[in-house]
Amino acid sequence: MSSAPLRFVLDPLGPELDAALRCEADVFLETYGNTAEEMEREYGPYADATGFMTILDGDGEAVATARFIGPGPAGHKSLNDTARPPWGIDGRRSARSAGVDLDRTWDIATVAVRPGQGRGGLCAAALYHGIVSAAYANDIEYVVMIMDAHARRLLTGLGLQTQVLPATSTGEYLGSEASTPLWANLHRMFERQRQADPDAYRLIFQGVGLDGIELPASWDRRPTPPSAGRAHASLR
Repeated sequence: MSSAPLRFVLDPLGPELDAALRCEADVFLETYGNTAEEMEREYGPYADATGFMTILDGDGEAVATARFIGPGPAGHKSLNDTARPPWGIDGRRSARSAGVDLDRTWDIATVAVRPGQGRGGLCAAALYHGIVSAAYANDIEYVVMIMDAHARRLLTGLGLQTQVLPATSTGEYLGSEASTPLWANLHRMFERQRQADPDAYRLIFQGVGLDGIELPASWDRRPTPPSAGRAHASLR
């Protein structure tokens, strides 16, 4: 990847959304063996509540992207999927028992960073900064996800502690051999990070150190077009 500045786009449309989806598809196929058909089958039902954020290089290609699912008629995918083996539970009931307000929750469905680009760690940090910044700007207090063990270790290494969804444990999920249903209260998670790892807090929460990435002027979301999530796509 060149040293040219990168550009962070919230709610990409048109060619920018196409680039984000290519990045997601390439990374998930290589990492978990998820085909385009599988991604469409899994994520298509949530299209109307789906949003994206992506980081584009100077050529307009995405080097990192995240997909998130807000409250909607279909519910949150990660919670719905806990009804599957190996968990077999009511995810919505489990989340509520933990105190999660589902009307103020985003499902962090995918995070994809192209490998070998030279700025992978920086782009991942920028996506996490974008998730929390957009969540706060849009009155979101909680996140849920089904996260691969490797990705969770990276998140924990940044001082971001997540909680296991009640009545679940680690198991196989969509090509990942070890994934865990998780939830977090964003306010509490970042307050713990601020105390335990202030350098990571400045990077992830405040965005200090994201040099070379042009961030959005506003984190308020534009309305999501009904077809925005249907091209093909839990945090794994």
